[in-house]
Amino acid sequence: MDFNFNSLQIEKHNKFILIVTLSRPDVRNAINSDMISDFNVLWTELTNEPSELRCIIVTGENDAFCAGADLKERKNMTMNAWKSQVSQLRQSILSMMLCSIPIICAVNGPAYGGGLELILASDFAYASKTATFAQSEVKLGIIPGALGTQNLPKTCGLKRAKELIFSAEPFSAREAYDWGIVNKVCEPESLMSDVLIIANKICENAPLAVREAKKSLNIALESDTSTGFKKEFEYYQRTLTSKDREEGIAAFIEKRKPVFIGE
Repeated sequence: MDFNFNSLQIEKHNKFILIVTLSRPDVRNAINSDMISDFNVLWTELTNEPSELRCIIVTGENDAFCAGADLKERKNMTMNAWKSQVSQLRQSILSMMLCSIPIICAVNGPAYGGGLELILASDFAYASKTATFAQSEVKLGIIPGALGTQNLPKTCGLKRAKELIFSAEPFSAREAYDWGIVNKVCEPESLMSDVLIIANKICENAPLAVREAKKSLNIALESDTSTGFKKEFEYYQRTLTSKDREEGIAAFIEKRKPVFIGE
């Protein structure tokens, strides 16, 4: 799998882990049309052909994660172009959420507006203790447009989400942890190593099972109990005929570490 992007750096950490770095450091990795296009290609390709990948890490270049939308670019857009860009951004966020491979954000610095929405679209996130966050769109006369109003309440609760979105006030990594927006706060120098530890633990497990579990978890909050039960059973059934299921049981009985092949 070979990508050539203008705004994203793509690096294989090993054959199972892909590191995606937002790479517009001169504007704190703000999201422009090129980045939206790159993300759409990336998530579509990874969903259609996940290959050997078992985990994806998303981070930002230098000392910022993502400052949100590139407002200098938007200032010169026609209304139709603006609407089209937001529609494409929303689609890229949705494609990210639908990607079958687990996605972890390593939040190395400020994550505002669309940057926070990227984090909310991931499966979970670790943050540097120096990171700051804000869902700041109402300060610009707009509202979150990349599923922020949908994903933030599911992460931190409706009343907290209303407070954060209505006030547009920034909050710290510790507050993000306390409110369930990030899973762990790390020292800046250990952020990536901490993320790689959990990524490698994910990669040790059966990839087909992890992907089916992700699908089931993703519908948990939207489904009634009966529908959720049926979908979980459907995804569970898909794992039963896999070679990895056979390997997992055999390894358990033989008291050895399983070797999963993703089949």
